[in-house]
Amino acid sequence: MDGLLEVVILVAVAVLGVALARRLGMLAPILLVVGGLALSFVPGFPEVHLEPEMVLVGILPPLLYVAAIETSVPAFRFNLRPILLLAVGLVIFTALVVGFVLHMLLPEVPLSLCIALGAVLAPPDAVAATAIARRIGLPRRLVTILEGESLINDATALVLLRVATGAATGAAVGFLEIGRDIVIAAGGGIAVGAVGAVIIGFLHKKITDPLLDTALSLLTPFLIVMVAEEIHSSGVVAVVVAGLYLGHRMPTLMSAASRLQSDAFWQLTRFLLEGLVFLLVGLQLRDIVRELDTPWGEVAWITAAVIGTLIVTRFLWVFPSTYVPRLIPRIRQRDPFPPVSHPIVVGWAGMRGVVTLAAALALPATSEVEYPRDLFIWLAFAVIVVTLVLQGATLPAVARRLRLPQDETTQDALAEASVQNAASKAARDRLDELAGDGVPERVLHKLRDLGEHRVNKAWERLGGEGETPSRVYGRLRREMIDAERGVFRAARDEGRIPEEVLRRAQRDLDLEETMLHRTVEE
Repeated sequence: MDGLLEVVILVAVAVLGVALARRLGMLAPILLVVGGLALSFVPGFPEVHLEPEMVLVGILPPLLYVAAIETSVPAFRFNLRPILLLAVGLVIFTALVVGFVLHMLLPEVPLSLCIALGAVLAPPDAVAATAIARRIGLPRRLVTILEGESLINDATALVLLRVATGAATGAAVGFLEIGRDIVIAAGGGIAVGAVGAVIIGFLHKKITDPLLDTALSLLTPFLIVMVAEEIHSSGVVAVVVAGLYLGHRMPTLMSAASRLQSDAFWQLTRFLLEGLVFLLVGLQLRDIVRELDTPWGEVAWITAAVIGTLIVTRFLWVFPSTYVPRLIPRIRQRDPFPPVSHPIVVGWAGMRGVVTLAAALALPATSEVEYPRDLFIWLAFAVIVVTLVLQGATLPAVARRLRLPQDETTQDALAEASVQNAASKAARDRLDELAGDGVPERVLHKLRDLGEHRVNKAWERLGGEGETPSRVYGRLRREMIDAERGVFRAARDEGRIPEEVLRRAQRDLDLEETMLHRTVEE
């Protein structure tokens, strides 16, 4: 019972923290981390010990999966070069630079273990990137690049961590062994993700019950990561590959009811997990400080040196990787030079998260190699807090200061209206084909009016700021729906209809109001 009470308290605090952040106009990850730091020293507040296995197998897979299924595969493919340069090249570069800097500061610690910590600190966090980049309204392409980087970089870091710790503990590590590990981790992850996605996609296509569809969607990331880990390949890569495939094909794999229910489920799951993740990071402060056995003066300057190295290293990599490839005419013609504000924002968006702490906690506690494990864990924790609070909190101001060009909403609306026009024409053509099957004329007229209404609504978004006819329709129809609800509730209260009838009618009205919501809000 005590364990259940602690979980309820943590969830409640996370939800309140997110609500408060929205009320204050703050970024929720930052407020939750800072709140966790404060709560970690409150007497009687539950002590939560973060287990690496819980993060890497229990929390990370569903978060990566939901991020992957919402990622545009065409946009991901178009930005594959910058994504791989950041997710693979930058992680390796950062791990090596941080490793050598740390080895200079702590020459008694083997270089391989210093590089292992560099691998732990190198990857920006998927949760932080998604939660912050979308929240502050960065241009769509930058969001795609940052999310794509964060989806893949954990796999690079974990493979590098495995190789470095293996070398530190005496395992024979050569080019053949490293190459084999990479092939097994990356290649095996891709294979498991692809095969798993095909199987899960087949099951989704056969299932017609929305509840079963949603349950299968929940199980998918855990099943895939367990299979991948069983053959010692990358569960991260496997989950991302499966998520990209299934997300791209979701319109043809699941029914409309299943997609609506699954989308609502994953929104709630991500909301709760993201809140808990950042709260849990902050709550680790008390334990980490208690275990720290290094003099605070030494801790301070080593921490400052490592954090400074991480920030500088990212900029040193981002600028050349942005502009050097475009010196090739073929690449430049397809993808022209971006404004300098783009690499500045990408360079500043290096927030670390819970995976960094989980990987640090997974560092070997062995007597075979002497090293300050407590200091390494502290460095991981300090990097998370400083990058989230410093970079995460100032990223909106940096974007505004650079006058970062926003995505052109008019172009989006124009593209949507054009496609909607073509879609409505296809619908009318199909209706004309079916019109001779004894369909009443008033039904045909109503369906044609509906198609015309959708086209008009799409084109109206290109108009002025006034209230469009579609918005007037949506506003008035919502008032009518409220009146209908009142009549059904009164009939239920008076005993004229049973509860089941009320629920059925209320569900229909709720679905209609949900469809109207976009019309009223835009």
